[in-house]
Amino acid sequence: MHQTFDITKTSRKVLSQILENHTLEQLNKIPEGFKNNLIWNIGHIIVVQQMLVYKLSGLPMMISDEMVEKYKKGTKPEHIVTQEEVDEMKYLLIETINQTEVDFNNNIFKNYQEFTTMLGFTLKNAEDALSFNYYHEAVHTGIMLGIRKFI
Repeated sequence: MHQTFDITKTSRKVLSQILENHTLEQLNKIPEGFKNNLIWNIGHIIVVQQMLVYKLSGLPMMISDEMVEKYKKGTKPEHIVTQEEVDEMKYLLIETINQTEVDFNNNIFKNYQEFTTMLGFTLKNAEDALSFNYYHEAVHTGIMLGIRKFI
């Protein structure tokens, strides 16, 4: 699992740099031909990781219900994200995965509600969820790299 966390932490640093290197206007812009923007993808990544690992383990998530409602699967950007929200996401990008690693090492993920993803992967435990999560994050990182070309 050490490598899974290393991969995710490296990915999160790349995403954090996207937040640092783009203006609020660029983060919120939805280019023609796209359904979402840079900041929605980052919020979505944070929310999905928390839902896959914590919620399906029956544990409290480190994010608000409001954030879940804005960025869960099936949502789209419906408001202009403020700098305060960007700053919160920058913090959550790093802290959620750091805390997940601590919690994993402390063996708190004892129960898990089995879940089958849209792609047909069946997640049977938190370890499966973490492994699938970095695939999910890579997909959205790829989308963001595409969006960057048009903003």
